[in-house]
Amino acid sequence: MAKRARPRKKTTKKVGWFKRQRQRIRLVVVRGLLGVSAVFLLAIAFYGLVDPPTTWTIYSERERLGEVDFQWVDADDVAPVVFRSVVAAEDANFCDHWGFDMSAIRDAIADGADRGASTLTQQTVKNVYLWQGRSWVRKALEAVTTPFVELIWTKRRILEVYVNVAEFDEGVFGVDAAAQHYFGVLPSQLSAAQAARLAAILPNPKQRSASRPSNAVVRRTAQIIDGAATIQKDGRAACFE
Repeated sequence: MAKRARPRKKTTKKVGWFKRQRQRIRLVVVRGLLGVSAVFLLAIAFYGLVDPPTTWTIYSERERLGEVDFQWVDADDVAPVVFRSVVAAEDANFCDHWGFDMSAIRDAIADGADRGASTLTQQTVKNVYLWQGRSWVRKALEAVTTPFVELIWTKRRILEVYVNVAEFDEGVFGVDAAAQHYFGVLPSQLSAAQAARLAAILPNPKQRSASRPSNAVVRRTAQIIDGAATIQKDGRAACFE
């Protein structure tokens, strides 16, 4: 009489053990992702309420130069024309998009890679949370972070942070330092022409000067003055005023 095959208990136990391990790994991964997401959102919410004490660029320039000129100023203490000038110069559709200007992106693709399409929100994310320079890693992190900043921060807060951490000359950060560095006035005292001059040098502050403007900067300043007046009239400044 043939013997009956015994059940393979060890194999069954091994299968059960591997299944439990997969479940544990899956749980650890999910918890890790949730933890990272929570920290990520908290970091965004934190600077939505608390003024950033520094940025990677400010820190690295301080290490390189020994000291930098940087002093935070609240939005209420900045002349409104400064915000309008920055928007007119860098992101005229600032009030109409959610962090990405799709029309500007399409135009940039059509005109070639040299044309920029970054919104003020993207630039703020880069300046506050990331680093300078071009890399796919930085651009990917910027793309992920930008919608959350738009969701959590107000448009006025985005502009307030942007003008406070932007570089206006070598070692000169923020509109407070820039106003005094170039014109010897407080940011609340900046005129339309002075605000436009500061906005005109933002794309390349180490190569352009607001106190000794080139012909190109003078022409750009005139365009920004007109643009700032236009967005005030047509309502494109309503989201931050």
